[in-house]
Amino acid sequence: MTRRFFLAVGLALGLIFVPPAPRPAALGAQLPSRLSDQDFWQIVTESSEPNGFFRSDTLTSNELWFQYVIPDLVSRTRPGGAYLGVGPEQNFTYIAAVRPAVAILFDIRRGNMLVHLMYKALFELAKDRADFVSMLFSKPRPAGLGPTSTASELFSAFANSAADEALYGRNLKAIEDRLTKTHGLGLSAGDSAGIRYVYHAFYSRGFRLRPLPTYAELMTETDEAGVNRSYLATEAGFAFLKELESKNLVVPVVGDFGGPKAIRAVGAYLKAHGATVTAFYLSNVEQYLYQDGKWTAFCRNVATLPLDASSMFIRSSSRGGGFVSSLGVMAAEVTSCGSF
Repeated sequence: MTRRFFLAVGLALGLIFVPPAPRPAALGAQLPSRLSDQDFWQIVTESSEPNGFFRSDTLTSNELWFQYVIPDLVSRTRPGGAYLGVGPEQNFTYIAAVRPAVAILFDIRRGNMLVHLMYKALFELAKDRADFVSMLFSKPRPAGLGPTSTASELFSAFANSAADEALYGRNLKAIEDRLTKTHGLGLSAGDSAGIRYVYHAFYSRGFRLRPLPTYAELMTETDEAGVNRSYLATEAGFAFLKELESKNLVVPVVGDFGGPKAIRAVGAYLKAHGATVTAFYLSNVEQYLYQDGKWTAFCRNVATLPLDASSMFIRSSSRGGGFVSSLGVMAAEVTSCGSF
């Protein structure tokens, strides 16, 4: 076993203390304040790799405790850089916390890209959190919800609101029109079918897209101090994400972490725009990279990203019947990857 392996495992299990990093002066001063539809789609298509395989759809997170690291994460990072991540909606909570100038979301499955395109349309179409939840699950909006409603109040109210087929049909058309007519994205017939599949899953399964945890449980969880930091916890957090999505600054990319193209292409783009990576949410993907013999390739890919001492990995490891999140200093971990 190499020293790097033990370092990575120790960091993943939270056994190694990571000292606070000094704050950089500027993280993304040259990044565009908005991407055109053409530039957005160009990054998606030119950075993406072929569709890969994973054993499940992974339409939602299964990590209940992922908010625990947010206070430490916020204290170690600054707003305005580039956020990188993997998977579905848990990224929104981390994005709302670190406030990047751009967010780029990788996943080996093209289906995850389609999930995020669905979310993109819904963020843009919804005027507030209650509208968003209504559209996401095709449930009529209950009376009495407003800007001060908590996430618990939102999901308690919607629990008593049945999904509506007519509303589902109208919303689906609005999603498709937003992506293909408003933004002019070059979706294939397969992509359109994939978005319909994803949106129908939210309509038909409701909050139980997976048996446990439910979507409501994910959104009403808290950090260790009992503070709910989910992306639907406050109107301000939702509004930040709505603005970022409306400016085409949440970009989904198809890519294997150990693949030859996606991470490196994104790194080249960020370097060309003088941006620094703020945080990279890994979930537990490293487990599969080790199993498949791809961890070194991933490490070398990360080493091509624009990093500084404050750039943080956010990783999850299985422990005590759930997933525990921890932080790691990206630049320190990739110094011994070998040649690029």
